[in-house]
Amino acid sequence: MQHKIAIIGGGNLGSAIAEGLIAANFTQPENIIITKRNIATLDSLKSRGVVVTNNNHEAIAQASYVILAVKPFQIKEILEQLKPSLNPLQHTLVSVITGIWIKDIQEIVGNDFTIFRAMPNTAIAIQQSMTCICSSQATDAGSEFIVNLFNQLGKTVYIEEKLMDAATVLAACGTAYAMRFIRANIQGGIEIGFSAQTASLIAAQTVKGAAELLLQKNTHPEQEIDKVTTPKGCTIAGLNEMEHQGFSSSLIKCIVTSYKKITEGM
Repeated sequence: MQHKIAIIGGGNLGSAIAEGLIAANFTQPENIIITKRNIATLDSLKSRGVVVTNNNHEAIAQASYVILAVKPFQIKEILEQLKPSLNPLQHTLVSVITGIWIKDIQEIVGNDFTIFRAMPNTAIAIQQSMTCICSSQATDAGSEFIVNLFNQLGKTVYIEEKLMDAATVLAACGTAYAMRFIRANIQGGIEIGFSAQTASLIAAQTVKGAAELLLQKNTHPEQEIDKVTTPKGCTIAGLNEMEHQGFSSSLIKCIVTSYKKITEGM
């Protein structure tokens, strides 16, 4: 029998998780229960067989895994409401809520639950997320299930919870940094003669291809760079100019600054 999965919070992230699991055939739609106050916005999921409700207690009644996908300010109230219906022998809790630590959940529901904390990024909407996962009291089987679940939505890596802030910068903020690089590429492409539409296509596909080379071949970026740089060529001239202008240093400082903002609230 397939596990039933309750998604508490049918906003953009919760809906994207449901959509991705259906698209990947990870489970049958009827094994997914998703909640939202205004269930009319979930009609597309309902039409595909997903169980839609505005009753959180009803949603978790038959579920084995409870994915918490609400806003950070809502989680305390929702967990306190759900606490009488939660059973550590039945329910595994999975939080995808930014800034909520496992200990924050334990302070409300107690220490007997298996709890996962997962941090996807916005590419989860197209099943291309980089999701970082950590856990408390998880069995090997439980960890395998959760990793497999999020692998349907992109790629995953298991990390220590103390690295979650760093993961937020590298995987979530990193999406914005990559977009800014692509935007600059587009602007440069327009300046050398392409239309905005054509420059956008070339820049985006080139970056996608570069990333896939690293992911599929498991190589270091410099190995791939060496393949396209020739003596006195245009590529090395451009790369050197990027470094003269502080490209790598600027990006590293950007990552460190974002990390300090999260950890120190500067």
